[in-house]
Amino acid sequence: MAQTLTSTPVAEIAPRRNGRWRAQWSLFVESRMGPIGLAILIIVALVAICAPLIAPDGPFKLGATRLLAPGKEGHILGTDHLGRDMLAQIVYGARVSLVIGIVAATISLIVGMVVGSIAGYYGGIVDMVLSRITDMFLIIPAFFLIIIIVATLGSGIIYVMVVIGLTAWPASARLMRAQAMSLRERTFIHALRALGESNRKILFRHIIPNGIQPLIANASLDIASAILIESGLSFIGLGDPNKATWGRMIYDGRTTITTAWWVSVFPGIAIIITVLGFYLVGDGISYVLNPRNRKVRT
Repeated sequence: MAQTLTSTPVAEIAPRRNGRWRAQWSLFVESRMGPIGLAILIIVALVAICAPLIAPDGPFKLGATRLLAPGKEGHILGTDHLGRDMLAQIVYGARVSLVIGIVAATISLIVGMVVGSIAGYYGGIVDMVLSRITDMFLIIPAFFLIIIIVATLGSGIIYVMVVIGLTAWPASARLMRAQAMSLRERTFIHALRALGESNRKILFRHIIPNGIQPLIANASLDIASAILIESGLSFIGLGDPNKATWGRMIYDGRTTITTAWWVSVFPGIAIIITVLGFYLVGDGISYVLNPRNRKVRT
């Protein structure tokens, strides 16, 4: 009898969890834009992963005729002013953009989540100090701050990822703060305090897990923003010179835009498609997290 009582709740957890995931996936598909964005990102990710197969010679191989038009001499997207294959540079540039975007957004998510949850849960002087710090970062033009830091410390890919992540967290912090302020007044949080649960455990076991959903939707927008920022840095010469980046490719083609348009246009299209994919996925996640849609589905 005891075995039946203990095993029944466990047996019910998996179906409920699977049902919740199925309902969320149905809402994501129902958003229409979400699946389109996900398909775009899957293609971009596959291209980045298969870059050595698509372009085995790498992005910096020289020797081809300079400024070949697309389709000439076996170069599907043509060559640049140094005779480098444009397709090879674009597929390897996808790797750099995705890594920088994901890592920078992860750093931003973690910092914003911790700062916002602490400020919203504890309130008082802690909230005031952390909110003022957040406002200070919001006031400072982020792109110019990134330019100054990267120009001072160096333009390596590690510096670029960390700097972008550490300057993009205020939006996540404000979202998490609002969630924490709402959750701390819930009945189950009061019950946990009455049972003697520590604030640290309440914060990291209950407040953050229950309030992180809006930050997940915002993370896809942070990835897109990080890709655009990195492209801007590369365009003005502050990107990693040892990596093939879409921004640097656009910069290289600026002087030949009227005669060799493909040097700038193709990497620009790659940026637009990738950023659009992340924005559409973010739109789909926001649709899933909308309480009205969840109520209609249930």
